[in-house]
Amino acid sequence: MRGWEAVIGIETHVELQTESKMFCGCPVRFGAEPNTTVCPVCLGLPGALPVPNEEAIERILRIGAAFECTLVEGSLFHRKNYFYPDLPKNYQITQYDLPFCIDGHLDIDVDGDELRVGITRVHMEEDTGKSIHGSESGRIHDAKFSLLDFNRAGVPLVEIVSEPDIRTPEQARAYAAELQRVVRSLGVSDARLEEGSVRFDANISVRRVGADEFGTRAEVKNMNSLRSLQRAIAYEIDRQIALIESGAAVVQETRHWDEGSGKTTSMRSKEESEDYRYFQEPDLVPLHVDQPWRDRVFASLPELPAIRRHRITAAGVDRQAAAVMVEAGDLADLYDEAVSLGAEPRTVGNWLSGDVVAYLRRNETSLADTHLRPDHLYELATMVGEGALSSTAAKDVLARVLAGEGSPAAVAEQYDLLQISDAGALEAEVDAVLAGNPDVVAKLRAGDMKPVGFLVGQVMRATGGKADPRIVSDLIRTRAAAG
Repeated sequence: MRGWEAVIGIETHVELQTESKMFCGCPVRFGAEPNTTVCPVCLGLPGALPVPNEEAIERILRIGAAFECTLVEGSLFHRKNYFYPDLPKNYQITQYDLPFCIDGHLDIDVDGDELRVGITRVHMEEDTGKSIHGSESGRIHDAKFSLLDFNRAGVPLVEIVSEPDIRTPEQARAYAAELQRVVRSLGVSDARLEEGSVRFDANISVRRVGADEFGTRAEVKNMNSLRSLQRAIAYEIDRQIALIESGAAVVQETRHWDEGSGKTTSMRSKEESEDYRYFQEPDLVPLHVDQPWRDRVFASLPELPAIRRHRITAAGVDRQAAAVMVEAGDLADLYDEAVSLGAEPRTVGNWLSGDVVAYLRRNETSLADTHLRPDHLYELATMVGEGALSSTAAKDVLARVLAGEGSPAAVAEQYDLLQISDAGALEAEVDAVLAGNPDVVAKLRAGDMKPVGFLVGQVMRATGGKADPRIVSDLIRTRAAAG
């Protein structure tokens, strides 16, 4: 990509977790039998009138507030006119020039470098139905038939449009991942890519480094994972550069990402806003979001992922450990509760992000299905801090606590894992090791302290790993010097 620069903007569609659809009372149920959660309103039957879902509007305002958008006082719904089989009304109720939220941003971290990505707008629209194509590929081009499921039609859908501030596939992935975390932290959507509750479309163009004008962009769809998003953007950048360098032109179009082939293919020419013939939705009145409502929305925001990560790292926890916990959510909650009891932050953070995550993956289970409690972590950290338990033994104890074998103290007692911290009880073992290694002792007496670690290891082996290594090290030094 030498000499070239990519310009990337991302449109994100987020399905809101509401009990009912955007403009009718039909329930929102993922995985329901096809065409069982529909009514005259979401099917666009004559005479049926839409009624806005207040809870959905509240949730879009929360999203906008999380991105530090301006929450617009007066907003309108519009009709976006186009024909496609999964659009029962032949138009989509959406927002055009007066969205709910404008002019925000999202800060991301890419390998330690911070980037602020502008958010142009956050607006509300209704989702379309789902087309199921009867072909091996699942695509329409080789299908013998298509089936339509309108359960999803009318589900509240938020579109988050970024500014073209992203320059690399890695930045795009980081942006999408952080946006997903923010949405989940707000509790407005589960934001699952695999279920289609969050979808990313990437607008990509390339230009010579130093150029001011944007190149011709292509929109890429059908990226159902963060990895796919990164791969698709990387491929499209290379494709466009190769076209231009060969003397051809990039066509403004919508392209389909094929995960199997690792390539994008042309779907259709890219529409402009004029093609949709927007006009104000005549069946819905303008919406007024007054100042008290906006104030309540901002006041109700939870601690957002970036702020939470910063707070946890400020307490001494490793950046990667903090990121792992915040990503999971429930791990960060458990961390906060344990630390509030007095547990040492770094120790707890390392256990949760390392040993606990490994246990969950190994056993294919969730944190909620384990027996680990905040007081367990506090008790375990206290035992390690006071020298009652070695850090190695603590890992064994933690695994057994997770499995439901009891409290840390009970498990340590049951399996004889408590650390020997009584210097008097260790003197005989230390003396035996010193007596068995006269050459090493001679080096110590000559001022060479390097062999201390070796001798500590011998004592640890003799005690089954239960001796406090700090006390053993002190005993070795003093007793070797005393002769």
